Amino acid sequence: MTGNEFRFFLSCDINLPVTFRIERLEGSFPISKFPNSENNAPAENRISEIYVECALFIDGAPFGLPTRTRLESAGPPFCWNELITLTTKYRDLTAQSQLTFTVWDLSHGEGLIGGATILLFNNKKQLKTGKQKLRLWAGKEADGTSPTTTPGKVPKLERGELERLEKLVNKYERGQIQRVDWLDRLTFKAMEKIKERESLKNGSSHYLVVDFCSFEHRVVFQESGSNFLLPSPIASTNDIVIVWDQEVGKINPSEHKQLKLARSLTRGVIDRDLKPSSNERKSIQRILKYPPTRTLSGDERQLLWKFRFSLMSEKRALTKFLRCVEWSDVQEAKQALELMGKWEMIDVSDALELLSPVFESEEVRAYAVSVLERADDEELQCYLLQLVQALRFERSDKSRLSHFLVQRALCNIELASFLRWYVAVELYDPAYAKRFYCTYEILEENMMKAAGVNGEEDGFKQWQSLVRQTELTAQLCTVTRDLRNVRGNTQKKIEKLRQLLTGLLSELTYFDEPIRSPLAPGVLIIGIVPSESSIFKSALHPLRLTFRTTNGGTSKIIFKKGDDIRQNQLVVQMVSLMDRLLKLENLDLHLTPYKVLATGQDEGMLEFIPSRSLALILSEHRSIISYLQKFHPDDHGPFGITATCLETFIKSCAGYSVITYILGIGDRHLDNLLLRNDGGLFHVDFGFILGRDPKPFPPPMKLCKEMVEAMGGAESQYYTRFKSYCCEAYNILRKSSNLILNLFYLMAGSNIPDIASDPEKGILKLQEKFRLDLDDEASIHFFQDLINESVSALFPQMVETIHRWAQYWR
Repeated sequence: MTGNEFRFFLSCDINLPVTFRIERLEGSFPISKFPNSENNAPAENRISEIYVECALFIDGAPFGLPTRTRLESAGPPFCWNELITLTTKYRDLTAQSQLTFTVWDLSHGEGLIGGATILLFNNKKQLKTGKQKLRLWAGKEADGTSPTTTPGKVPKLERGELERLEKLVNKYERGQIQRVDWLDRLTFKAMEKIKERESLKNGSSHYLVVDFCSFEHRVVFQESGSNFLLPSPIASTNDIVIVWDQEVGKINPSEHKQLKLARSLTRGVIDRDLKPSSNERKSIQRILKYPPTRTLSGDERQLLWKFRFSLMSEKRALTKFLRCVEWSDVQEAKQALELMGKWEMIDVSDALELLSPVFESEEVRAYAVSVLERADDEELQCYLLQLVQALRFERSDKSRLSHFLVQRALCNIELASFLRWYVAVELYDPAYAKRFYCTYEILEENMMKAAGVNGEEDGFKQWQSLVRQTELTAQLCTVTRDLRNVRGNTQKKIEKLRQLLTGLLSELTYFDEPIRSPLAPGVLIIGIVPSESSIFKSALHPLRLTFRTTNGGTSKIIFKKGDDIRQNQLVVQMVSLMDRLLKLENLDLHLTPYKVLATGQDEGMLEFIPSRSLALILSEHRSIISYLQKFHPDDHGPFGITATCLETFIKSCAGYSVITYILGIGDRHLDNLLLRNDGGLFHVDFGFILGRDPKPFPPPMKLCKEMVEAMGGAESQYYTRFKSYCCEAYNILRKSSNLILNLFYLMAGSNIPDIASDPEKGILKLQEKFRLDLDDEASIHFFQDLINESVSALFPQMVETIHRWAQYWR
């Protein structure tokens, strides 16, 4: 999106119910201030029971029935944090739609505290979003007439510093104000002091904080059926116009001159013997712990440059040092490259950072490749998807990185197969098609003239076996298209599929020569078994195919046409990597990193894992335990199942709870949570990642109540064990946060939807999930609080309580 574009949704197109969250009531509440209270008992003997009544008014008339929150007595402050969903949809609203909020105290009779009214659209006809702080009119019920007599927004003439700051904080939370970490911390400290001072002045004022649902773009009002937007009236007053300062982020000439003087090459002899003081060493250690996404300040860059010679034995310091170099200065760049050659050899995870777009020097990128040469094939395959994406950031089509990937592929047919597919999919990107085609040609040319690997078939035959994979997927695309044209239900389409495989397309049941499975190139497949092939009941009608293998076994895959599965491929790759990292620390959480391969922009293959969705299990067996008792009964075991089965379930729940939290997986429901017969739970369908979710206010952890019930409830020893596994896994993965962040950073140029929309924001969201500001012990407390918060939403303490995310799993 360019700076001149303004993207928006029309309110008449949003077919979703009006949703908002009532958060809390602020202010002091002396009982004598309640005008209509019939109780004169001493304040200390009285426990307030407060609720909020909400109603929608359209053009001054009530629309629908009022809605009430639960009773809240644990205050002050009184916090509901309750999600309210009205029956009215956004498309039905008018420009003069209002919400009224009346706060009542039921401790002794009907005690009216006050009310407030707010328009849903502002004067620019844009839907209001984010937190809104409404001032209550003491002793008055909220008035929904137009114009209202109880406006929640403080009039401009009466607004003080507090109202101005609240408005700016709202903009900050919506991302409309640029974030500057050090300045933000100072600002928020100053704001807290102002709030305390203002609250003492306005002790009798009460405020209700309401959080309105936000959308990806702004929502502009338009009536249904209209095909034009009403021009906003020209204001008679001088409005403030926000202008972006073009100097922000640019180099300060005086600072740059000072930096050049400080880095004068004549100081090289002096710097060689410099040793940091105790405080400087602490500062350096703090800088070295920064995540790869953190930009170094001028002082931090100067500090690392000053002590560059003493840091050469610290391998973690190299990537930070290279960020300090002024690469436009030929002499400085030359000295930096000399030091890089003498530096302590860095880890492979740090080498990935040097392949990011931040580093343009060919020598630095070549050094990163030389480090990658130390990785074995198994480790290299974990990063192969990102290394192919890193080709976008190279300076030439025939780079050191592309030659390295091809040379490693010549020695491993699995690497060759995946490299070919990863490159082939990128040929659809017009901006980089030439570069990826060049790598494709280098791979083809070298394989065709190479000798066989380990005495197997020669290179020409190996290349032909990979080409036949493409021919197979092309035939499967044709089959899928033919089946979509078949009228009737899914059963008729299945019959047609089997008819095609035994008739017109019988060559698919017996291949002339074995073909390497695209999902597992080490497996040779020789044909499809028609009787065991089927179609899923879905709009895209994915194929479920069973292939015979040369060793007498079978291989089951799902083939999808019409859906971009590259995002699924990335998520499953990260699950597989995290599973590997956990196992290296002797923690096996029984994850199911099934194989996924995109074979085109809108097609791909997935490994079929025999399992059933939780939705289907609960509809047939009413509980997860009843289902597992069917396969692993044990009268002496916990809940009537074997201890091994329950342990597998608990561990897999813990593993996926942590991973889906870190990756910000959204749109979780009982249909995309699957359970294997051995008790292993796993997730599928990753259409929303990095914090995106089609449902408002998703819980931080994707933990449904049926999963907790299967562990014996939130008070059981098995649930305690689940929390222990979660915290252990979280701390292990935090140690590899740099690796995971580097891999996502290399995907910044990809066409994966949730990354391409805003790569920087997505990676920062990922970084936040690791809480790198906490030590291991503090992170355990943080994660336990996350679990407790999510579970408390599933097990309300009071019958009338509707907790924060209760609707998420419906």
